[in-house]
Order: sequence, then C-alpha cells, then structure tokens
Amino acid sequence: MTAHDAGNGAHEQSGPARARLLVVVAVPAEAEAVLRGLPGGATALPLPGGTLHRSAGAPVDVLAAGVGPAAAAAAASAALAAHPYALALSAGIAGGFAPHAPVGATVVADAIVAADLGAETPEGFADVTELGFGTVRHTPPPAAVALVTGALEGRDGTTGPGAVVGPVLTVSTVTGSAARAAALAARHPGAAAEAMEGFGVAEAAARYGVPALELRTVSNPVGPRDRAAWRIGEALAALERAFAVLPVHELAARHEPEPAARHEPIEEAGRG
Repeated sequence: MTAHDAGNGAHEQSGPARARLLVVVAVPAEAEAVLRGLPGGATALPLPGGTLHRSAGAPVDVLAAGVGPAAAAAAASAALAAHPYALALSAGIAGGFAPHAPVGATVVADAIVAADLGAETPEGFADVTELGFGTVRHTPPPAAVALVTGALEGRDGTTGPGAVVGPVLTVSTVTGSAARAAALAARHPGAAAEAMEGFGVAEAAARYGVPALELRTVSNPVGPRDRAAWRIGEALAALERAFAVLPVHELAARHEPEPAARHEPIEEAGRG
C-alpha cells in the first residue's frame, strides 16, 4: 500500500454534491506543495477573486488566499459560499516556537488563536475577549486533531513525518525579535507555531457552521528575523509529505454535513 493509498484511501467520490475539505493556504508555492502530496492531478474552478484547485484523486479543494487573516477570511468565505465543505483546513509553512516545534516539524493546532487582536492597556495587552468584544480562539474538533496526528505519526500503518500538537497563533505582523517571541510564549503557554491565516479561516468557517483545523510545517524559529536561517524549501517538502498521509477521505466522511445543510454552488444558483 502506498502512502497515497493509506493516507487518502481508495474511495470513489459519489458526485459533485459530496462534501470535500477546503484547504486554504497563503501563496501558490504552498498550494503546489499540498497538491503534490495528493493523488492525481487537479482542475481549476473559478471563484470570485481567485481559483480553487480541485484534486482529482481526493475530496480536497485547495485555495491560495493571500497573506494575512483578512485575505484568508475573505477567500475562505467565497469558497464556503460557493461549495459544500465538510471541514476547512488552514495549512502552510510557519515559524515554530523552540524547543518543542523546531525547524522541520509538522504542527497540528489544538487551538487557533488570534494572538494580537486586542488593545494595549496600562496593564499590558488585553485581547478582544478580555475587552468583551468577541473571541480570539477557535478549538478544532479533538477527534479530527487525533485522527490527523495519528496519521502523521504513522499509527495507521503509514510512515508519517510525526507531529507536534499545540496552539497555533495567528498574527498580523510576523515576530522579528526575541522580546516579542518571549512575550507571545508567556501570553500563550504551549504555543507551537506562529502564522498569519489560521484565525481568518476559522472565523469564516464558523459562520458557515463548518469545523476548522490548522496544520503547519516549520520553516524558521519564532524570534529574531534571520532570513539566512529560513528553510522554506524543507518546510514545503514537509507540507507535501504531510498531505501524502493525511486521511482526507475519513476527515470528510466524519464531518460531512446533513443534506439539508448543503447548498448549490454559486455558478448554479438562480438557474430555473
């Protein structure tokens, strides 16, 4: 059995209404890495403001949304409005918090946290939850986190890359100093990685009643900005390996919405 067969299964799709996974990345290089990890080729589907890449061999659509939580939320919302999805997965490369998420690690979020959404006060930073204006945290389904982690660690019989489980922080400004890295780690104990899109994807998914996950591969440590130490190519290769073993069929089947919750794609709406 190949990694593709074990990770993605050999199930047939039952038609265009079958729920799929929406994988949202920031940039085309990440989308290409994800698609390389999935079996078969991909076809392009038009979407307002972008293009979905639909895997031919797995129930997955991949969308390069742009950088940052606002772009991620807008693009994910457009996709969620157009097609039925079982689950939204924010994916890509990220900074890792040493020592538990070193360069090369694959991180699965057990919490998706907006780390800098709030206000500076005389007592320090207060997030919007503390201010009474909303939420800064989404919790992925624990069963889905366990399923993904098990596949990455090879507990399903595949040879997986391993996984680190912990909160992934969403920031609008990438950390570039040891002081900010320390402040984030102190404010969010156990944080595993820092990225820029997860909370935006999770916010969009929540509005459609769709669960959200986040998976990141670490290209650099969170801390002083040292581009010479970045390992982007290695992180993209790790992303490809992760999707080669990800149990996408099982994730879609577990979270497939009830038929009444489905809707027609935007391009078919309004046809009599």
